[in-house]
Amino acid sequence: MAYISIFARSFGKNEKKKLGYGATGSLIMAFGIWIVFKHYLCQVSVLSLQKIPIDASLEMPVKVINDTKISRYLEGETEKVKPTCNFLEPRSDYCEITGDIRVHGKSSTVSIASLQSGFQVGNYSWKIRPYSRKENSVAMELVKNWSVNSLTGYNKTHHCKLNHSVPAILFSLGGFSGNHFHDFSDLVVPLYITSQQFNGEVQFLVTDYKPWWVSKFRRILENLSRYEIIDIDKQENVHCFSSVIIGLKYHKELSIDPSKSPAGVSMKDFRRFLRSTYSLQRTKAIKLRESDQDRRPRLLIITRRKSRAFVNVGRISKSARNLGYEVVVAEANLSTDLTKFAALVNSCDVLMGVHGAGLANMVFLPENAILIQIVPLGKIERLARADFAEPSKDMNIRYLEYNIGVKESSLIKEYPIEHVIFRDPMVVHKQGWGAVKSMYLERQNVKLDVHRFKPTLSKAFELLRH
Repeated sequence: MAYISIFARSFGKNEKKKLGYGATGSLIMAFGIWIVFKHYLCQVSVLSLQKIPIDASLEMPVKVINDTKISRYLEGETEKVKPTCNFLEPRSDYCEITGDIRVHGKSSTVSIASLQSGFQVGNYSWKIRPYSRKENSVAMELVKNWSVNSLTGYNKTHHCKLNHSVPAILFSLGGFSGNHFHDFSDLVVPLYITSQQFNGEVQFLVTDYKPWWVSKFRRILENLSRYEIIDIDKQENVHCFSSVIIGLKYHKELSIDPSKSPAGVSMKDFRRFLRSTYSLQRTKAIKLRESDQDRRPRLLIITRRKSRAFVNVGRISKSARNLGYEVVVAEANLSTDLTKFAALVNSCDVLMGVHGAGLANMVFLPENAILIQIVPLGKIERLARADFAEPSKDMNIRYLEYNIGVKESSLIKEYPIEHVIFRDPMVVHKQGWGAVKSMYLERQNVKLDVHRFKPTLSKAFELLRH
């Protein structure tokens, strides 16, 4: 049932002095073993359970997996064992275990009494932080570390108190939750990918529980699971399951890769799920015709308060109305009613805003709508495109980008135009992400040059004709 990565001990270098025929034979044999071992590593970097003694004592990390099944010959029967863990993905660790599984929230422990069909597990353990941003140490410091280990012999502290008839998914609401972009990219989309296969017959176990987060996304959570969420950290009783998934499957930033989904689930399916969840009426954006005189596409301007705010939103709105748009201005924050905001976004044909979490609301736009991302100074174009330009393709949303000039940045009031932060932002980048974030994301507001920006709004208007 479990795939466990075992790192071979390296052989020492050959002695320069010949060791005789016996030593030469040993070296030839060792070389042959190394060639075979290398062959298997190149294939899948996985060791079959057939190679592991039943009493093997192994310390993690678990390393793995593809979606093939591996059989183990045991007492005359062939037991089908699914791959268990994948620690190879750059963003998330994921484990799926089937058998006699016991979850003890107070000690943050998942114990495996036996694997599928009663197969007894060996003596091994590993740790996992169930959140989809493992490459970011700042995020992971806010995520509880869970232990997964084998349970050998009788241990009354792991005696089942509550038995569940459905599988469980254990995930964390730590990390960057509360940031709207990360809420969707790190949690909601991965949770959809991981849980949709169960058609609601799955129990969510939440560690690092945040009641406000659950309240905000309750409609999504209730449409993915028919069972009340369990704040597992507070549970003193042992919860027992026949199948537990630890962590969430993550494909790419704010999107889904159908080739990695067993059922070929795509971002189109996810957006259909959102429309159903929030009863969103529009599936497609407005399509303008030359004869349309009274129809006005709806433009939503996402505003911000603390940083990267539009300081002349009134002038931007007036310019857009003069071009023929109906303009709506709104802010997305922690207190925003997501149901109402989703309906507002869905009613619009164009969404624009400065690079930031609010643009993640693009998930509610109708198809063929347009996203306009305003990119502030600081050489963050690559980040901006990864976060929103690339995901827009999978959502069938058309994308436009506007890069502000030096005079459109509020930083011009603090530094002379020849300053290095304007002349060579890479100098700041070399100081690390903290410096970039502090200078270009947290201290910068935007005063759009409405004349310079007008062609971008006109381009969006023309796209709605096609």
